[in-house]
Amino acid sequence: MLSDRRQRVLSALIEEYVARALPVGSRTLVERYKLGVSPATVRNELSVLEDAGYIIQPHTSAGRIPTDVGYRAFVDDLLESGLATGQLPHSDTIEELKKSASELDDLIERTSVALTRLTDCLSIVLAPSVLALHIRQISLVSLTRHRALIVLVTEDGQVLNRSIDFADPVESDDLAAVQNLLNDVFAGKSITEVRDRIDLEAAEALNDPLVRIVLDEVMYCLQESDTGRAHRIGVSTLLKQPEFSHSQTLLPIMQILEDDAVLLHVFDDAAADSGPLVRIGRENNDEALSGVSVVATQYGRGDAAGVVAVIGPTRMDYSKVIQAVRLAQSVLQDGSR
Repeated sequence: MLSDRRQRVLSALIEEYVARALPVGSRTLVERYKLGVSPATVRNELSVLEDAGYIIQPHTSAGRIPTDVGYRAFVDDLLESGLATGQLPHSDTIEELKKSASELDDLIERTSVALTRLTDCLSIVLAPSVLALHIRQISLVSLTRHRALIVLVTEDGQVLNRSIDFADPVESDDLAAVQNLLNDVFAGKSITEVRDRIDLEAAEALNDPLVRIVLDEVMYCLQESDTGRAHRIGVSTLLKQPEFSHSQTLLPIMQILEDDAVLLHVFDDAAADSGPLVRIGRENNDEALSGVSVVATQYGRGDAAGVVAVIGPTRMDYSKVIQAVRLAQSVLQDGSR
């Protein structure tokens, strides 16, 4: 546990390093920050912080830079003191999205873009699993006697569609009967609930060959949509950061983050945490993410929940990023109802 004075010195050093990406010396801290102590005291506190592992001196003649341990102490102080709250500049950019977005997918995409602009980092928004969402309506649109279009609308406004081909001709009246049956079974329920609660009468009707064909296509439609849940924006923004000025540095990180299954594992803890989860450098489980920090939180409820996250260098503006993630969470929470 750091004393108040050491916490102030550490915070000043981190703020300076975040702003300029250069090692910070005691003279800079004394001149630019009102620490209320003498230069000699600042030098002494920096030595103590270095010995304790909160900062390091990359070169003998250079100033100091924070370690993952130093960032952790800084972030914990932000969260405990409530400093990572308040109004962000241009935060109305995200607030306005609720009015302009036509459906959840659109809202998620626009929120990802706004998050990247606010934080200068990579933003990732995982949509809720459609397999857990309640279905509002299933429509079967006859295109020809051998082809139809399935349109699914979820309770949160997502619209999914898939074409279906029939080997034998299907009359529009038969298709309408199948549509009515599926709506009786699915409306207001998730796929998981339908699997568990289909009554005997519906189960018998679902054995009809045409119904089975359409039902299989409905399942394929949902499963296809569930594989594209991640909206990633800001790779080019990360490349502008000094830490990732060479694309080779960023490549291992992007290889990890391009895999939706890995992303779900990375954000597992976010779903169990009531507030923003902050993982710094080597706190991340995957070695490829040891050079970045992840700020993530859940939006929505239960199985129908998504995740909003910002990923950037450990030298990120944690206060601004945490505020931005909280704001995005609030917007997406409203949009997913």
